[in-house]
Amino acid sequence: MKAIVQYEFGDTSVLRYTDVQVPKIKEGECLIKVAYTSVNYADIKARIGNKNEGNFPLMLGLDAAGTIEEASANSPFSKGDRVIAFPKAGSYAESVVANESLIFKIPDSLSFEQAAAMPVVSILSYMLLHELGQVKTTDTIVIHSAAGGVGSMLIQLAKLFGVEKIIGTVGSLEKIDYVKKLGADSVYSYDTFAGEVLRETENKGANLIFDSVAGDVTTKSLDCLALYGTLLQFGNSSGKAGTFTTNDVHSSCRNIKGFSLGTTRKQDPERLAPVAEKVIPLFDTKQITLPIAQVFNLSEAADAHRLIESRNYEGKVLLKV
Repeated sequence: MKAIVQYEFGDTSVLRYTDVQVPKIKEGECLIKVAYTSVNYADIKARIGNKNEGNFPLMLGLDAAGTIEEASANSPFSKGDRVIAFPKAGSYAESVVANESLIFKIPDSLSFEQAAAMPVVSILSYMLLHELGQVKTTDTIVIHSAAGGVGSMLIQLAKLFGVEKIIGTVGSLEKIDYVKKLGADSVYSYDTFAGEVLRETENKGANLIFDSVAGDVTTKSLDCLALYGTLLQFGNSSGKAGTFTTNDVHSSCRNIKGFSLGTTRKQDPERLAPVAEKVIPLFDTKQITLPIAQVFNLSEAADAHRLIESRNYEGKVLLKV
């Protein structure tokens, strides 16, 4: 079968479109024929990697949409079932293996393209908003990187829930209209948002701030986080660590929570199925959608990575397999 494989860390030139063996399944696993897979910023970080680490050959990709090709005995899945999944060893391939606990059936009415856009961003966003953030309709929330996949999803889920004030931030002001169409009440740049959030809340600050950027954005977020508010930190697309001190939290009764969907998939995968059962119907009934920025063929994975790195896109980038 065809796949995208890399044998070293580096720029997009390390992504090789090549022939590999179809993987074998074990008990409790399924082989999935991939229709589409999404490209996430985590793929960029994994491709660049750390020169002191590396388990090659390496296949990138976190999630996939497709059909069950082979299932183990007594599996709840059958050949031909339409599914989304988090594969064991990457998803940039014609066929992948996933553990049954990380495979979720989708209805015939949901397109593979839209299904492929949703697994990481929708499940992560729902957990951030409702499980970790315990959002209330009366909250003021701030969503950083609001034009990205997770940001697009957080805005729509918050709007659907009835959150009173949704504020988005963007790296490029050209994305303001797009973010407002998703449902944000106001949109600001990373440079100005802290002051604007305080102005809009009469200096009370935001109740929830969703931070996947880190670096200076984390520091500025603490400048406009309300008493008893929560900063949810789940990424560092800036490439820099955010910093805080105990003085930032104890007297103000504020919380800083960290979360990783990758860690949860490995350490506590059973948490994901109940969330998938909630978000899949929302996509199927089009209560929420994810705009598709561009679809590339599998062989064009390097072009897809370059688009992600440019940040000149809105919504999700997919690979058609």
